[in-house]
Amino acid sequence: MKTIFKSMCVLAPMMLLGACSVANDDKPIVSDSDNKSQQKPNIVIFYVDDLGYGDLSAYGAKHVKTPNVDELANNGIRFTDAHSSSATCTPSRYSLLTGEYAFRNKASVLKGDAAMIIKPEQPTLAKVLKKAGYQTGVVGKWHLGLGDGTKPIDWNQAVKPGPLEIGFDYSFLLPATGDRVPTVYLENHHVLNLEKSDPLIIDYEQKVGNRPTGYENPELERQAADHQHNKTIINGIARIGWMQGGHKAEWKDEDFYKVFTDKANDFIRQNQVDPFFLFFSFSDIHVPRLPNERFLGKSGMGVRGDSILQMDWMTGQVVKQLKSLNLLDNTLIIFTSDNGPVLNDGYDDKAVELLGQHKPAGPFRGGKYSAYEAGTRMPTILHYPNQVKPGVSDALMSQVDIYASVANLVGIDLNQDEAIDSQNRLSAWLDASEPGRQYLLEESYTLSLRDGQWKYIKPTDKKAAWVTNDKNIESGLSPSAQLFNLAQDPQEQHNLAMKKPQKVSELKQKLDAIVKRAQRE
Repeated sequence: MKTIFKSMCVLAPMMLLGACSVANDDKPIVSDSDNKSQQKPNIVIFYVDDLGYGDLSAYGAKHVKTPNVDELANNGIRFTDAHSSSATCTPSRYSLLTGEYAFRNKASVLKGDAAMIIKPEQPTLAKVLKKAGYQTGVVGKWHLGLGDGTKPIDWNQAVKPGPLEIGFDYSFLLPATGDRVPTVYLENHHVLNLEKSDPLIIDYEQKVGNRPTGYENPELERQAADHQHNKTIINGIARIGWMQGGHKAEWKDEDFYKVFTDKANDFIRQNQVDPFFLFFSFSDIHVPRLPNERFLGKSGMGVRGDSILQMDWMTGQVVKQLKSLNLLDNTLIIFTSDNGPVLNDGYDDKAVELLGQHKPAGPFRGGKYSAYEAGTRMPTILHYPNQVKPGVSDALMSQVDIYASVANLVGIDLNQDEAIDSQNRLSAWLDASEPGRQYLLEESYTLSLRDGQWKYIKPTDKKAAWVTNDKNIESGLSPSAQLFNLAQDPQEQHNLAMKKPQKVSELKQKLDAIVKRAQRE
């Protein structure tokens, strides 16, 4: 603790409300009246799934209201140019927790029975905060894999390695996603409510068990599913993959809002004395969208809009808990999303037909899966009353920088081979007038590079016709280089690559240098 306090005085004096003074014996001089202001902040990351830049009223949405999230924005910093590291979910989560781009580990969207892609020996954001004396917890969607991959996961025994092996003290998870089996909760190492007499078996290659499937019994589906999502039917929804047994352990999708909120609030209450880190990873607004009946029909935009209302309520409940325990002022909250929006993502839930005039991606082109801006430009809010004045920041920001910035905040020095892509941008996170990055990498099914308002999209021969045809989202992939000036062309309509070959060459070289980098700069 002595070393941490001293580091905070040197590295981040702006973080302390009182003067920072250290005596010869290296003990901080802090009066009882200063104890509260000198405490390290609690940290809560609200990580929403598939929420677009235009899906919040704080970001201009007119047809759906998000008052609880808006309150965070009104009393914090609302970022207009902040990015997830990837346009898909598993890679974004990997980058946030490890401080390195997902392509370095070939991370992609995982099956529900995949091995964990963060190795137990790997540094993580949770481990950094444990070093600084934090209690750490993750609640909600995981989708980073489980087990070591040496053999298939036995869901009837302790499932590990998992979050507890990479720095979390507590975990309560959807093991993968709502549209993938197993459709059970995993608390720490064990499936909740699983009976030995009804063992759980999962397979992604061939059918197991006698449960009905979407391709055999489409009449049993509450929402029609595409060929990928038409395997075992649970709670009236066909999922990706096959599942046998585990009947008493099954979740009910409509209960997510309460189950996850209660678990998050329980973690906060149980750890209110010491500083804590909560990674609250939402299932909403990912498919299948099955909001609870208290939100059903309230948005006028179908179940996708209703799920946005549910997400907003959940956020408000956690903030209310922080307030009730007198913790909100000294809690750093980051609210953001893992990737851009998608309407039709495997189920016919009328998201397209009931969209109306709502624009999930706001003014930007693309969405989930896309190399265009809407793929990674996320609604991002930082709320920290003890230190942050309300404002709007146009700084270029990346979620991959949360790792190094938080480490600086709590006074932990990083190794050169740790979080190699993460930059300390603490000043920009805490002050809307401070500059962010000059360069920023965006990952989709190719790589892109932002240089200020310039954007270069690397050419690729990859095909993603399914994104355009099935999802109605422009993939942004091209066999030719693309270059845009976002200051003049925020919708990326005018490719300037032919007119500015020197700029293309400059950004290509910079992107190649980032890809080859093996240590933190």
